[in-house]
Amino acid sequence: MSLPPESREEAIARLTKSASELETRNAPPTSSEIAGMAVANQAWKIVADLFGGVFLGLAAGFGADWLFGTRPWGIIGGVLLGFALSIYMARRTANRLMAQAKAAGVEPKSIPFDDEDEER
Repeated sequence: MSLPPESREEAIARLTKSASELETRNAPPTSSEIAGMAVANQAWKIVADLFGGVFLGLAAGFGADWLFGTRPWGIIGGVLLGFALSIYMARRTANRLMAQAKAAGVEPKSIPFDDEDEER
């Protein structure tokens, strides 16, 4: 199957259109997109802190149980300590982000209070 012949002007117009479409697809992200990505990255860091602390405590508790033969108390204690550690790390990250936002002059958005919520 051969393509129908096209004139030189049609070919140039088609290639120019393809080039402009490629240019818009590969345009660098805007500052608002970059800010959104930074916020998402920080949110994933908090999630990783929460899960990482619990898994670290679980592993430490399992190791303590294996060493000392105190099954299941090492795992239970390790998970509780890991959970406490993960909450501390997530709160520390959130406080750091709030301090950065205050330094940048950004006020946190407040959630409007609805009178109907009070009745429930």
